[in-house]
Amino acid sequence: MVSEGDPTELVKVLHLLVIAFSWGMQVWVSFIAGFVLVSQVTLHTFGLVQSKLFPVYFYCLLGSNTVSLAIYAVYHPRELLDWHETVQMALYFTAVIMAGLNAQWFGPAVTENMLVMRQIEKEHGLGEEVGFATNRERYTSLREQDPKYKTHRSSFYRYHGLSNLSNLVGFSCTTINLIYLALHLASI
Repeated sequence: MVSEGDPTELVKVLHLLVIAFSWGMQVWVSFIAGFVLVSQVTLHTFGLVQSKLFPVYFYCLLGSNTVSLAIYAVYHPRELLDWHETVQMALYFTAVIMAGLNAQWFGPAVTENMLVMRQIEKEHGLGEEVGFATNRERYTSLREQDPKYKTHRSSFYRYHGLSNLSNLVGFSCTTINLIYLALHLASI
């Protein structure tokens, strides 16, 4: 591997800790916390917790992905990259972009639409049930009767889908880079 000098032991440890932090946080938030939470608290409580948790998650992810990219870029100048290093650099960059999209656009749009939906649901006595399967007919009826609710619900799911897709792309990038890092522990 061609690099611009050798990283110190401290830089190697920092790089490994930062990427491990990102990956662990992504696993917990993406695959564990939400599923446990939605099955234990009311839907409105779930939405409120997610609206407070996700900005912190997205900005921590943005920061840690940026640090990983910066460390990698310092020791792998563009002019000296081989094919594998170019792919790895692109994965770091993509992870930063995905976290940035979630932090700046998708996450706030999801929260904004969720808060409007929450208020409308509250007015109709909905949202205090645990889990998504409860009162499905009443939510369907509300969507059919209230155009404002229908519009915000549609926007919510569109941005929620984009946020999930960005999160999964970023998670895939981090996973691939972590695997590559594990296979080449002598260098970063």
